[in-house]
Amino acid sequence: MLWRRNLFAPLAALALALTASAGAGTAAAATETTVVAAAPAASATDDFGAPGPYATAVEVGAITTLYYPRDIADSDRRHPVIVWGNGTGGVPLVYRDLLLHWASQGFVVAAANTPMSNLGISMRASIDMLTGRNADPGSIFFGRVDLEHIGASGHSQGGAAAIVVGSDPRIDTILPIQPGPLANINAVRVPALLLAGQRDSIVFPALVKAFYNAADHIPALYGEVRGADHFTVVGDPGPFAAPTTAWFRAHLMGDRTAGAQFFGPGCGICTDTATWSDIRRNSLALNVPAATP
Repeated sequence: MLWRRNLFAPLAALALALTASAGAGTAAAATETTVVAAAPAASATDDFGAPGPYATAVEVGAITTLYYPRDIADSDRRHPVIVWGNGTGGVPLVYRDLLLHWASQGFVVAAANTPMSNLGISMRASIDMLTGRNADPGSIFFGRVDLEHIGASGHSQGGAAAIVVGSDPRIDTILPIQPGPLANINAVRVPALLLAGQRDSIVFPALVKAFYNAADHIPALYGEVRGADHFTVVGDPGPFAAPTTAWFRAHLMGDRTAGAQFFGPGCGICTDTATWSDIRRNSLALNVPAATP
């Protein structure tokens, strides 16, 4: 399809460039290795765009790349999961900054290595893999993965994959970023935040709105990032970092401050015209109280 052809070349080129310039913070081998990233500074509880309190690590496997709190083996809590799908031709390295940001906030991020993620097969396999690692006494993840709280996200083709995977009963919420068209949101039974870019000429905002309009059976929000094109989320995620983090903290961690960004009469994103060119909440989302998303 045209949108796939248009997307492949720039993402593939960017992946090659990032691979060539990656330092010790990223592993590129197909076998599993662990590479420690720099420790981030602690963030304020309501500044979701700031780095979180966890130092992070990266583990590259044959099917999945994991981004996670570095000291997870010594953690006194279980950490929720986000499964991720890449855009066409992309690899997790392309989205490294966003995925590490989520890991610094306390999430285990399982990013499918495939550049063709639409079917969600590798994303589901990531959940299976983490289930095994969580049950393995020899794993650093033993007893530290919160498999009761799992979100799905992705960009472009991977955004469509997040919708596809959203029908899996293990998924608690979805956050498709500029999702491609090959998905059926009618099969999703969990809350959704659908993000578009105001200046996206590959996945036009109208295509994302179509998913939102069809999602009248679940609490759904549509957010159009002001000035964003299709590749704003690539590399430095910029305006995408804070709202995506807040959404997952609200739904996977029970963070009430984060929930107030989306729900209730004080809806934080609803008045943030500097970040958003369009915000929509369907009737089911309007009925969700801020304290209990």
